[in-house]
Amino acid sequence: MTEAVSRPTLEAVAARAGVSRATVSRVVNGGDGVRGPLAARVRKAVEELGYVPNQAARSLVTKRHDAVAVVIAEPETRVFADPFFALQLRGISKELTAHDNQLVLLLIEGRADHARVARYLAGNHVDGALVFSLHLDDPLPGLIQDAGVPTVFGGRPGWGQDPRNAGPGPARADADPGPVYVDCDNRGGARSAVRHLVGLGRRRIAHITGALDQTSAVDRLDGYRDVMAEVLGRDDPRLVVESDFTPGGGEDAMRELLGRCPDVDAVFAANDLTALGALRVLRAHGRRVPEDVAVIGFDDMVPVTEQADPPLTTVRQDIEEMGRLMARLLLRGLSGDRDGGGPAAGCPDAAGNGVILPTTLIRRASA
Repeated sequence: MTEAVSRPTLEAVAARAGVSRATVSRVVNGGDGVRGPLAARVRKAVEELGYVPNQAARSLVTKRHDAVAVVIAEPETRVFADPFFALQLRGISKELTAHDNQLVLLLIEGRADHARVARYLAGNHVDGALVFSLHLDDPLPGLIQDAGVPTVFGGRPGWGQDPRNAGPGPARADADPGPVYVDCDNRGGARSAVRHLVGLGRRRIAHITGALDQTSAVDRLDGYRDVMAEVLGRDDPRLVVESDFTPGGGEDAMRELLGRCPDVDAVFAANDLTALGALRVLRAHGRRVPEDVAVIGFDDMVPVTEQADPPLTTVRQDIEEMGRLMARLLLRGLSGDRDGGGPAAGCPDAAGNGVILPTTLIRRASA
C-alpha cells in the first residue's frame, strides 16, 4: 500500500527561508510590506520545496479566486460547431492563463439555464464574468447586475431595445456609460463589403442577415442599407432575407432569394458560415461565382474562407484579439488599474465603456 506524500506546509517554507509564517503568507498571497531580499528568499524556498498555496485559504486572505466565468448564451451544439466561439475562447484563455487565472465555461442550453448561471455567479465562485453572444431579450444582463459580478460583454449592448432600431445614437452627457463591452465595427465593415460589390458593377445586391435579435446582425443590416440607399436611393426589401448565422440558414435564405429575385447578382452574407451555405446553393443552381453572383461574408474565419469554393472574400474582424481584450479589461478592472480612465482607456476607438475594433475587407476569389 502506497503511503500518501505530505505536501509542503507554510511553516516548512518559513523554516527554509528563515522568516516568519506571516511573512511567507504575505509573499505567497501577493501582499505588500515585505522587503525585496526577504521576498526573494521566500520565493526560492517555495520553488525548492514545491509548495502549492491552498486556494481556499488564499481566497480568504486575498478575497480573490483567480477564476473567471465565460458565459456563452448559446447551446453546446452551436458553440462547438461554430469556429467563431473557438477563436474567441482561445483569445480569452491566452489572456487569463498569462495572468494565472482559471477559465470556467458556462453555456446556456435553454431559458431554464439563466437562473442556474445567475445563481453560480452570485455564489462567489469567480472574480468576474465574460459574457457574449447575447440576444436582445436575454435576461442575463439584469441577472448579472443583480448578482453584482464585475462583467465585460462581447458585443454592443442593445438589451431592452427594439432590435430593428438598436443602432448607435448620440449619448446624453449625463447618461450612464453602461456596461463594459468589446465589439468590432460591424456597421462600417458591412458598408465596406457592399461598396466593394457596387464597385464591381453589381446592383442587385442581396443581404442574408444574421439573427436579428443580436446587435451584430442589426448593425450589419444597417451598414448594408446605408450603401444601398446611397446607390439606389432605397433598398429593395425583397433582397433582404433573415437568417441565423449558420450554413443551413444560409442555404435556406439563398434558395428563398433565388425564388424572389432570380436576377440577383451579388450577396453580402452576415457571416462566413452563412456565405458557405449560400455558395452551395448557387453551385447547385448552376450560378457561377463570381461571374454570375459575387459573394462576400463577414468574420474571416480562415478554416472556412480558404476552404470555400471559390475562396471567400470577407470582412475580417480580429476575433481572437476581441477575446483577449475582453479578458484584459476585466482583469484590469479587478486589479483597480484603469490607466487613469474608464475600462476602455488606452484602447483603440474607445467610447465610454465600449471598445470598437476596426474591420478590414479581405479580397479573395468570390468577389
